Amino acid sequence: MTETDARQFAAEWIAAWNAHDLDRILSHYADDVRFVSPFVQRIMGQQDGVVQGIPALRDYFSRGLAAYPDLRFELYTVLAGVNSVTLYYGSVKNLLAAEVMAFDSDGRISSVLAHYASEAP
Repeated sequence: MTETDARQFAAEWIAAWNAHDLDRILSHYADDVRFVSPFVQRIMGQQDGVVQGIPALRDYFSRGLAAYPDLRFELYTVLAGVNSVTLYYGSVKNLLAAEVMAFDSDGRISSVLAHYASEAP
């Protein structure tokens, strides 16, 4: 993934989240996506922190948007990799977040490892 591609992806991904447009958000993810996050533990009560597949991801994201109606992300840094990107951004309650996203051959996110600071800076 080029740096330009990574930045374009990040801008659209952030815009979709800030619009709270669930279908637009989910359009970035592969049908068999594997999403790992500490927020999955909190919101879904799944101790392994894993959501697998679009139906489960839709449920998780729906619950997250409902739990945080004022959610707004602020992009800080985009790091491009080989078929991957890391987004560093301000998240819920101004927590710092980093998501490592791998892409499939169709250019959709196939896996995510989400990381959050325990306190806002």
